[in-house]
Amino acid sequence: MSEIVLGVGASHSTLMNTHWEETLHKDRAERFRDALGTARDELARARPDTVVLIGSNHFRGFWLDLIPAFTLGVGECVASGESGTPKGPQPVDVPLAQHLADFLVEGGRFDPAFSARLQIDHGQSHAIQYLLDGLDVEIVPLVVNVFAHPLPTLERCEQLGRAIREAVLAFPGERRVAVVGSGGLSHRLPWPDWRDPHGEDEEFMVGAWLNGRENWQDYDARRREIIRAAEAALTPEFDDEFLTLLEHGEAYKLAACTTGELEKAAGNGAQELRTWLLMAAALDHAPARRLAYEPMPEWLTGMGVAVLDPKTADTGTAAGPRA
Repeated sequence: MSEIVLGVGASHSTLMNTHWEETLHKDRAERFRDALGTARDELARARPDTVVLIGSNHFRGFWLDLIPAFTLGVGECVASGESGTPKGPQPVDVPLAQHLADFLVEGGRFDPAFSARLQIDHGQSHAIQYLLDGLDVEIVPLVVNVFAHPLPTLERCEQLGRAIREAVLAFPGERRVAVVGSGGLSHRLPWPDWRDPHGEDEEFMVGAWLNGRENWQDYDARRREIIRAAEAALTPEFDDEFLTLLEHGEAYKLAACTTGELEKAAGNGAQELRTWLLMAAALDHAPARRLAYEPMPEWLTGMGVAVLDPKTADTGTAAGPRA
C-alpha cells in the first residue's frame, strides 16, 4: 500500500541565490536557510521514493497564450535554471504521475491539464535545490496558476489536495510519497493584473508573459530590475496567523478566503499559499511543526518553513470538513 509520509511547506526566493551578500538581515537569512536544511533532513529520514512537488509558475514555464489552473507533469520535466536554480531535466515518477492524472479525471474529481514535456521555474526548482538536494527521489510536479487571473479558488485547491491524497493512497505497490508546497508567505510583487496594465513597466511585464515562450531569457534582465526596484510589503501578522492555523491542523480555514481578500491581507504574492493549502490537504491537515519564520524585506517576502508529519496527527480529532 502506498502512503504519504511527510509534508513540507517552504517559501522560495531567487534573491537567496543572487543577492545573498547584499542581504542586510543576514541572521534572519541564515535561520531560514538552516530551517530549509532541517526540513531536508526530515525528508531524508522519511525516506520517500517520490515527492509530489507543488509550485507556482512565474511565466517561465507557462505564458498567457495558455494558462491552466492546475498542470500535472506526467513525462519529461525540465527546469529553466534562472537565477542559479537547478537547470535541465528532472527525474519524474511517470507511473505515479500518470496514475494521479487518471484517478483525478476518470473518477470525476478534477480535470487538471497535463504535460508530457513540462518546463518548471523556481516555483519548484528552488525546492529541488534546497529541500531535495542529495536525496534519491523522483518528483511528480504540479504547477498551480497563482498569478494570471482568474485564479483557481482557495477552496478548489483544498479540494484538489484531498483528491491527490486519495489518488496516492490508491496507487498500487508500496510508494512512500512526500508532498512539498513551495511559495509564499506574504509579499507583493510589482506585477500587474495582465488584463489592465498601467504604465511602461506593467506593459513590459504583460508583453513578456504573452510573448516569452521561445525567448523568455530576453526579458529576464529588465524583469529583475523591476523586481529589485520594488518596495517590500510584508504582513508578519498574517503570516503568523496562517502558520498558527497550520500548526493546529486548521489550514483548511484559509479556503474560505476569496482571491481578493487574500491579496488585500497579504499581497499578490500570498496567492502562492495555494501550494501550502494543497500540501496540507494532501496530509489530511496533520498538525504542522513550524521550523522558521523570518520577515525578509530584502527578498520582498515573509519566509517560512513548516513540516507536517502524519504520525503526529491526533487521530481522535477531525481535521475539518471532508470534501
